[in-house]
Amino acid sequence: MKKIAALLLALVMVLGLTACGESGSKAGNNKIKAGFIFLHDENSTYDLNFINGAKEACDKLGIECIMKTNIPEGQECYDAAVDLVDAGCTFVFADSFGHEDYMIEAAKEYPNVQFCHATGTKAHTEGLKNYHNAFARIYDGRYLAGIAAGLKLNEMIADGKITADQAKMGYVGAYTYAEVVSGYTSFFLGARSVCPTATMEVTFTGSWYDETAEKEGANKLIGNGCVLVSQHADSMGAPTACETAGVPNVSYNGSTASVAPNTFIVSSRINWAPYMEYALKATMEGKEFEADWTGTLATGSVMLTDLGTAAAAGTKEAIEQAKKDIEAGTLHVFSTDTFTVNGEKITSYQADVDTDAAYTGDHEVIVNGYFDESGEGFRSAPFFDLRIDGITLLDEKY
Repeated sequence: MKKIAALLLALVMVLGLTACGESGSKAGNNKIKAGFIFLHDENSTYDLNFINGAKEACDKLGIECIMKTNIPEGQECYDAAVDLVDAGCTFVFADSFGHEDYMIEAAKEYPNVQFCHATGTKAHTEGLKNYHNAFARIYDGRYLAGIAAGLKLNEMIADGKITADQAKMGYVGAYTYAEVVSGYTSFFLGARSVCPTATMEVTFTGSWYDETAEKEGANKLIGNGCVLVSQHADSMGAPTACETAGVPNVSYNGSTASVAPNTFIVSSRINWAPYMEYALKATMEGKEFEADWTGTLATGSVMLTDLGTAAAAGTKEAIEQAKKDIEAGTLHVFSTDTFTVNGEKITSYQADVDTDAAYTGDHEVIVNGYFDESGEGFRSAPFFDLRIDGITLLDEKY
């Protein structure tokens, strides 16, 4: 019997299946089972963030769930979705941009199952009652993290470690997608709001998770004279490189203090538990819910970790004030008064909101003096793709 049990456990691990929601006995009362599809596993800070959110929501609601990990952005996603439906799931969630078309395919085939997808762009144009996109205003969180970075630059200037014109940051990005552009731009603008001489170089890896490439990217930036490094990538590669070099770092999707105890400043992340709970509860109750949902600071969906030991004095207070201003609507991350493009202020811009293959601009997004990222009537996923002054892209092949 022990051998049989061991074989079954090994099979579960090979298939990337994980059961969650310990109170599975309650699932009969809820009459739903939830399935989750993740691009990687818990070794990825990105996927771990989703996994934790799913577990929290399912445990709170007493829902039985099944998790599939290491599912590529291809036909495997459709197959995984069908497997979950066959296993009795009436709620299926996927977490990566490239999963979207396969989730839509499954949603059309199974109209009685609710399919939800993070970072996607097509729910508001597909018009399916059982297909939904979700994201959050993480650019607010990245801006706040940028303030922490800018104050660290100021501290380094005050201590004589660098001069004001040496306040150059580095950023390791995955792809040149709007999501990444929005993220590094909001981070930069946060830093620039407190350190006016800050500049930034960005390099790309061509992968959401590649520890070697991310470490190499960070080392390249450090070699170029970047005195602080942040990232939109999912491994510990960049923070590890920063710790080795003694360079302060700001991470994403969770604290990296475990690998960078001396250089970690702060991390921003999306807390997915509020959305999971919202969508799962609606599914349980048989109610329609938003096709395109956007989490905010107020919903508890945009969060920062505790500050690391490398944070400058006064960082907590500065972040708290900026957070209050954002929530009050008196501070807009992408205010057109705070940046230029090719030396010119932006007064009008057509962004690609209704995604097409050519990324054609279709919506005016400059509203009341700011780029209205994920604004009312727009989609939840980021579409800020302006290349603003002060940021140098080292490569754009991805």
